[in-house]
Amino acid sequence: MHAQRKMRKPDIKMVILGDMNVGKTSLLHRYTERSFKDTLSTVGGAFFLKQWGPYNISIWDTAGREQFHGLGSMYCRGAAAVILTYDVTSWQSLVQLEERFLSLTDSANGDCIFAIVGNKADLTDACARDVAPKAVRLEEGDESDHLECPTPPHTPTVHKQVMREDALALYNRIIHSKVLEKRTSPPAEDVCFETSAKTGYNVDTLFETLFELLLPSIICTQTQVESPTVCLEDYEEMKKKKPVCCT
Repeated sequence: MHAQRKMRKPDIKMVILGDMNVGKTSLLHRYTERSFKDTLSTVGGAFFLKQWGPYNISIWDTAGREQFHGLGSMYCRGAAAVILTYDVTSWQSLVQLEERFLSLTDSANGDCIFAIVGNKADLTDACARDVAPKAVRLEEGDESDHLECPTPPHTPTVHKQVMREDALALYNRIIHSKVLEKRTSPPAEDVCFETSAKTGYNVDTLFETLFELLLPSIICTQTQVESPTVCLEDYEEMKKKKPVCCT
C-alpha cells in the first residue's frame, strides 16, 4: 500500500476579497496558471497553494456574492495579507470594499498587510492592453515579440471611474481605521496596484511584491517555536537571493 501523501502546512495565508465580477478568480488563474479564462462566480471560497522558493503560501479566493458574505470572516482568520480588489470601471466596487468587505478582515492578523487592487485596467489603460510578458506568451503558444507597451490599435473607450488616487486614499483610511502602525505599514504607493487579469499586466508584480513584504512574517513564524527573535541574517540573505517563482 502506498504511503499516504502528506501536504506541508502553509507557511502563511493570503486572502482575496472583493465584489462579484471584479476578477478575483481570474487574477489567481493568471498568476498560477499563466492564462486567462472566463470563470464562473466563486461559490463560498477556493484554496490555492503557491510554492515561492522554499515557502508555501496559501491563497484563498472568496465569493463576492451577498449570500456568501458571512464566510468571508472565516476565510480571513489568521491571514497575513488581504488583497482588496475592485473594478477600475466601477466606482461601486470600490465603495463595497469599505462598506462590506473591510469589516471581514477583523479576524486577520494584527499586523496584516493590505493591498488595494484595481483590476480590468486593460479596458481603460493603453499600456495595460499589451499581452502578458513574453515568457507567458510563449507558454500560451504566441511566439510574436511585442514591445513592453506598444501603441494599441485604438484607444480604450471604457470610462475609468476609479482613479489611482482613490485607491491610495482608501488604503490610508484602512491604516487609520485598523489603527495600524504607519511606521511599519508599507507606503500606499507600494501596495496599490492596477492590474489586468486578461493581459497579465502587473499581476506578477502584485503577488511578488506581497510575497517579499510577507517574508519577515514567514521567517518570524518559522522561528517562534525555537526562538522569540527573528534571524535578520536569514532575512537579508533571502532578500539577496530572491526566490524563483514556480507553479
